[in-house]
Amino acid sequence: MALKWMRRVLLALAPAALLALSGCGGGTIESQFIPARMVVFGDALSDMGNTGNRYTINDATAVWVKLMALDYGVGLEKSATGGTDYAVGNARVALNPDAAGNAATPSVKQQVDAFLAANSSFNSGDLVVINGGISDIIVQMQALRAGAITQDQFIANVEQAGHDLATQAKRIVAAGASHVVVMGVPDLKATPWAVAIGQQSLLSTASTDFNDAALVDLVNYGDKMLYIDVALLFNLMASNPASYGMTDAATVVCNSVDPGPGIGIGPNQVNSALCTASTIISGADYSLYLWADPVYPTPSGHGRLADYTFSRVHNRW
Repeated sequence: MALKWMRRVLLALAPAALLALSGCGGGTIESQFIPARMVVFGDALSDMGNTGNRYTINDATAVWVKLMALDYGVGLEKSATGGTDYAVGNARVALNPDAAGNAATPSVKQQVDAFLAANSSFNSGDLVVINGGISDIIVQMQALRAGAITQDQFIANVEQAGHDLATQAKRIVAAGASHVVVMGVPDLKATPWAVAIGQQSLLSTASTDFNDAALVDLVNYGDKMLYIDVALLFNLMASNPASYGMTDAATVVCNSVDPGPGIGIGPNQVNSALCTASTIISGADYSLYLWADPVYPTPSGHGRLADYTFSRVHNRW
């Protein structure tokens, strides 16, 4: 109990440390940080198509990190074509195989390894974005549902993934980065997947514990890191989609069923990496929906995430 109490004390301090400058306004012309380059590590949420399509509706729009780069007027391309977005769909933070059972998918750790092998360090003008954890939670939930692990093991494994994300963020700072954006996982209770398997409460706990574990480990890095509360944004969009220009935050708008492992939640589930503007449920205007598949958002969701993150980064630095 004493350890749990101390952990909660640290959690009370962690957001304040990581967000210490976020309320200071946008800065002056002299002080405003404008990145010369964006570097991205992560999973399907930030994947610009490193193994093919993106994990959203594959139309002419872009995922949130590309939209944010456009806001700053800097280029950002996927690493598969020589760019600096290393994120790959289904990637876990530090472990392999990925959520779909593919051992060849580079983890977030391996993505950082690849960047440092090619570049040795980060530049002072880099804005580095790191996300992860969704795939780890999916893997652990599937193991729990199969009876391979207990609920306590499920939570412990998810928390370890949060610690692992913090370790990678600290590696990035140690390699010279001074502007690192650490993305929390969305609160997965809001996803159609959570509703379909009846695990909203446990997935909410897991999402919170992942984020808390990362925050505790990064409590002393507030001068060079900014934590983005993605869980808050997705909960707000799910509870009041009209405030974000949407009408449906419950229905999966794609009908691109994948007979294979897809996004890791089982076979014969909708996989947004297979979704295009022509694979949409009948009569739907997908710009008004939040969910492309049971876990990942539509282009509208990506747009709101880009706006939310850009605002906080701009106000901080």
